[in-house]
Amino acid sequence: MGAYHRISSELTSEKKGSHPMRVPCDKPPFTLATLKKAIPSHCFQRSLIRSFSYLVYDLIICYTLFYIAKTYIPTLPFPLAYLAWPVYWFIQGAFLTGVWVIGHECGHHAFSDYPWVDNTVGFILHSALMTPFFAWKYSHRRHHSNTGSLSHDEVYLPRLKNTIPWYSKHLNSPVGRVIRIMAMLLLAFPLYLLFNASSQTYDRFANHFDPYSPIFTDRERLQVVISDVGILTTTYVFYTVANAHGFAWLFCTYLAPVLVVNALFVIITYLHHTNPTLPHYDNSEWEWFRGALSTIDLDFGWLNKVLHNVTNTHICHHLLSTIPHYHALEATEAIKPVLDDYYQIDSTPIHKALYRAAKECIYAEPDEDAKNQGVYWYRH
Repeated sequence: MGAYHRISSELTSEKKGSHPMRVPCDKPPFTLATLKKAIPSHCFQRSLIRSFSYLVYDLIICYTLFYIAKTYIPTLPFPLAYLAWPVYWFIQGAFLTGVWVIGHECGHHAFSDYPWVDNTVGFILHSALMTPFFAWKYSHRRHHSNTGSLSHDEVYLPRLKNTIPWYSKHLNSPVGRVIRIMAMLLLAFPLYLLFNASSQTYDRFANHFDPYSPIFTDRERLQVVISDVGILTTTYVFYTVANAHGFAWLFCTYLAPVLVVNALFVIITYLHHTNPTLPHYDNSEWEWFRGALSTIDLDFGWLNKVLHNVTNTHICHHLLSTIPHYHALEATEAIKPVLDDYYQIDSTPIHKALYRAAKECIYAEPDEDAKNQGVYWYRH
């Protein structure tokens, strides 16, 4: 036991007549209760003070970066300022993604023992980063409830072969893949919020801003309106700041880092669920536990810590989402021996992992020789 797999780009590239090291798709020989028992009990405890300490730490760093950027970058001689701004955007965007992750944790009730605290903190943080907190919280909860389901998952549903659009063949080239990746990083999150792109199909138009969208239940609709108010308030603040300092100043100091947040969030969630090693299930085979195991951890090096280990503890997060991030690494280590082959971590560099997914994860279908035709794997 404990012989989990670390994946590299070489190991996951399909060779003729062979498959990558796949995550097992059979019913696991352990239960959720077994995994819980393996985790030290303190890992389930949420500390309000400790949670706030991470948030305050992130906000201090973000403010310091903002102060340095607005004070010193404009004084740099040409062309140093044009080189310094993108560096600031990426670093600030990375730490703001850490703030976004804490908001995400609030949505899972992993920030504190008090739901009203979690909702208040998450609403403020996500609204400031242009994410409708309650709307996204509810759709994300449905993703956790239906992970790996071809019919009911909320995000990154693989296409079936017969649904591939005609123009895909024109984008299945090195240049086309790069274009697709860039478009995804820039547009995927707003398109998901506005048009429910890359999600399940509803019987009518669905988005994250309409309280009567089929995504939401009747008791969730008021909170969706509150999410809209948060986004409108943030937009008004942006408008006021742009009038006072100019749009270019607002873009350089804040909006560009927010775009980096969106891109990093898309990269993380896309690669967690889009990998040649991961199964998806139709209605004949899907069950929650197997679906929750059909994800993969990522190793982003130094970014792991900046992002509060949301990258390399994702399997544990899908299984037990109320564990706070500061216990997630310990919990992950505790369940690895139980998960065995069901645990995999991908250490492929980010740019290579994105390109591999764009190349190898075009559509999903069952293996031709499989006795079980309800399990789907990515193809290209």
